[in-house]
Amino acid sequence: MWMHNVAATVLMMPVANGIIRRMPPAHERSHAENQFCKAAVLSVVFGTAIGGTSTLTGTGVNLILAGMWKSLAPEATPISFNTWFFFGFPFSALMLLSCWCIVCFLYVRKDLCRTMSCYFDRSHLRGYLKDLGPMIFAEKMVLICFGLLITLWMTRKISDDIPGWGVLFHDLVGDGSVCIVVALLLFIIPDMKQEGEKLMDWEECKKLPWNLVLLLGAGFALADGVESSGRSSGQFITSNDATATLITPLLYHIARTMHVHPLLLMVPGAISTEFAYLLPTSTPSNVVGFSTGHIELRDMLMVGAPLKALGIALLSILMPTLGALVFGTNDHTQWITRTNSR
Repeated sequence: MWMHNVAATVLMMPVANGIIRRMPPAHERSHAENQFCKAAVLSVVFGTAIGGTSTLTGTGVNLILAGMWKSLAPEATPISFNTWFFFGFPFSALMLLSCWCIVCFLYVRKDLCRTMSCYFDRSHLRGYLKDLGPMIFAEKMVLICFGLLITLWMTRKISDDIPGWGVLFHDLVGDGSVCIVVALLLFIIPDMKQEGEKLMDWEECKKLPWNLVLLLGAGFALADGVESSGRSSGQFITSNDATATLITPLLYHIARTMHVHPLLLMVPGAISTEFAYLLPTSTPSNVVGFSTGHIELRDMLMVGAPLKALGIALLSILMPTLGALVFGTNDHTQWITRTNSR
């Protein structure tokens, strides 16, 4: 939930594959063992996708929504990391519970625990843990920096009544400033392996997915173009592969025309674009899971279809209730005034 969902999938899928490799080859497995393999892969694919909605940095769609909201409504309260977490985490927790129930109902039978117990004996697991060895200095420092980042994100602005440390800088410091400061620490703190080496150097930094940064920036530019051209106020037909980059500014103007708070439509619209659970090619996370060879299209449809329906139902319930409390969507009088003035 704290890292991008695609990165989390790439990180966790080898763990799932390592668990699966402890079992017999595919042609020697029983039906229960094959079902467990499918459940393990599907849990990683859908779990990381769901976890990405819980934080602002968990997926690019959340960042696109926050950036476009700041661009389209600069006078409104921006969507901070803390604000999104108060809505995204309960939603993700309910979705994750729903996903667990669906996977267990479809793939985990009563006799599975007895069948799998021989592969996951506690003594074997303790042996693997011992082989990892103690944490080295660099790992500890990265963990500390990551914890510092989360703490600063959560305490920059706690609530309207409880100001965070951001007031010390007259609220000029945003979540991005915190990221830059913590990232700079990685270039300063030594790794204690070799003299002069730091936790992060430029050669490693160049391997970051800079194309994602350019994609987000292009999305913000597209939102400004839709706004300044006036195209969003008229009819607009999009193809089936329209993304949140295009949908979000349109929902903003639709909400303004309806005299409702824009976030009442923008937040569900953005989150719903992440319900890409049905096809292997819908998201990079789905591709990673499907490429393992342990799941088929039928498996993704069996889990993804009810999960998608539950996600829509949860959004329909949480947005007018919890969303109204977190984002203040009940206070829509200012948007009526702005619409009439234009």
